[in-house]
Amino acid sequence: MSEDPVDHAVTAPGGVTPGAGSVAPAMSTKPSAPPGGSTPVPHGRDEARPTVGSRRAVATLTVAAAIVLLSDILTKHVAVATLSDRGPVEVIPGLLDLELTRNSGAAFSLAGGATVLLSLVALAVVAVVVFTARRLRSVGWALVLGALLGGAVGNLADRLFRAPGPLRGHVVDFVHLHYWPIFNVADSAIVCGGVLAVILSLRGVGLDGTRYAEHHPPGGGSDHHGR
Repeated sequence: MSEDPVDHAVTAPGGVTPGAGSVAPAMSTKPSAPPGGSTPVPHGRDEARPTVGSRRAVATLTVAAAIVLLSDILTKHVAVATLSDRGPVEVIPGLLDLELTRNSGAAFSLAGGATVLLSLVALAVVAVVVFTARRLRSVGWALVLGALLGGAVGNLADRLFRAPGPLRGHVVDFVHLHYWPIFNVADSAIVCGGVLAVILSLRGVGLDGTRYAEHHPPGGGSDHHGR
């Protein structure tokens, strides 16, 4: 008695018997690509890697800070050497004089008598600028931070090394625009940096050089609305 070949046929899951010569599909062990076809990148890897943009921005910051600081130190040295024990030197009649003063306060002779506090604030500004430089990609913001850093260090150097003593030293001021407090190069750099920071903020430029609108396009709400 012959055996029925159907009795020995292999039954696939779900009760379907594959036909003769058919091959069951192999199970793929390759992980499927995420939607969009891109491979996920570990978080923080690209952010920590220096880029051409970041190196250029940091270089710009460094050069700007060095120019401001050296200009401030040099002009103060010349002012002390040439303007001590003499009255105002008229440069532009009715507009600009050179007049040496010693300032115990902040820029433009503000907050006089708070020298120690202002010295600590200047140290904090330096620390914040150095910390922020790690995320810097924008040349514009590099100029801002360079101006602030150079100006802060320039006036801080006076407070650390000039009389009457460390953290209490008086800052050298010598530029006198009429109807405006006497100031120095460091003060000017701080003000220019602040003005540029406001302009960049109003234009929506971030520290990484991108604009706010690029991350939040008009009408770009949640994906589940209007799709």
